[in-house]
Amino acid sequence: MIKEIQNLPSFHLITGDDALKTACERAQRKSAVALDTEFIRVRSYYPKLGLIQLYDGDQVSLIDPTTITDFSPFTALLADTNVIKVLHACYEDLEVFSCYFQQLPQPIVDTQIMAGFLAFPNSTGLATLIRHYFALQIDKNATRTDWLARPLSEKQLRYAAADVWYLLPLYRKMAAELAQTRWQSAVEFDCHLLLEKQLREKDAESAYLNVPNAWRLEPQALMRLKLLAKWRQEEAVKRDLALNFVVRNESLWAVAKNAPQHMSALSELGLHPHEIRIHGKKMLNLVAQAAEQPEQAYPAAIRRLSEDPRYKSALKALQQKLKAVAPTDLAPEIIAGKRSLESLMKWVWLKGKNPDKLPDLLRGWRAEFGRELLNVLDEIAENES
Repeated sequence: MIKEIQNLPSFHLITGDDALKTACERAQRKSAVALDTEFIRVRSYYPKLGLIQLYDGDQVSLIDPTTITDFSPFTALLADTNVIKVLHACYEDLEVFSCYFQQLPQPIVDTQIMAGFLAFPNSTGLATLIRHYFALQIDKNATRTDWLARPLSEKQLRYAAADVWYLLPLYRKMAAELAQTRWQSAVEFDCHLLLEKQLREKDAESAYLNVPNAWRLEPQALMRLKLLAKWRQEEAVKRDLALNFVVRNESLWAVAKNAPQHMSALSELGLHPHEIRIHGKKMLNLVAQAAEQPEQAYPAAIRRLSEDPRYKSALKALQQKLKAVAPTDLAPEIIAGKRSLESLMKWVWLKGKNPDKLPDLLRGWRAEFGRELLNVLDEIAENES
């Protein structure tokens, strides 16, 4: 019998540097460990780390980041390529590790990614997998707890411990199943892709592209939005404040669209008095700066894929082809969702098939399916010419 299924999770609370060093050195002697984090992100730009959960197969260590001063043993564990780090739905956890320790865990295995290759629905939750494999119902009532509050209750700590206590035996069960399929290397590729995406820096120069309705603006207004969005992101990073708590998206867009000249005009545009009082002058200065830019410096008008007359029929044709080429042992959406199909269309129609910026569909294990889908778009182009 699996010991984790026979026993409730037990744990050690790690609050000092020496205890952390001991726990991490023990973990480095294992072939795989389970990792998780608890954090809060409400008004801040960066996540606020409240707890790290580490299970090495013998001991669950709940690491309190508020009392530890030397994290070098934990960073060394994250970097140790001899130890597999098992996580579930880990994209946000990776951001936490990157932000706090400037080190991503390598190598990683995400059990949510594994699940997709074992015929589970997309984005299957940890509780569902534990129920499936172990017939256990885990308590999720502490999900919305304040992980920065101290002291953490026994209930909160047991909840946190459970996430890694069951994760390691779950990984072993799933790994044994995966070994019976042809998808092991595909899982490795997709897990590596998560790390790769986390390493891509958020470019302040292109922050304007993430403002809703930016596509509605003509190039001169986009120049204003570009300067405003770049400033807002840099301000958010500097003050560790969520973007919308610096200036809301709709306010930024309204300023870019209307090019106000005076503080009173900002109020007329519907900006919050708080936004005007703290950032009004700066925004007006940026509007003035944009007016001084030469026309050749303006960003190009944003071309929306959905406005292309070929879009609807091409998307339908791609979805049909995807169903036709998807193997019987893999759901089509694991190969490509709608967003991936759109990325392929953008690469062909808007990026001139730039070989240096291949979409995910033309990389790794997906490439054989991606080429089939690319043929569909090439046929559409041929029929039009």
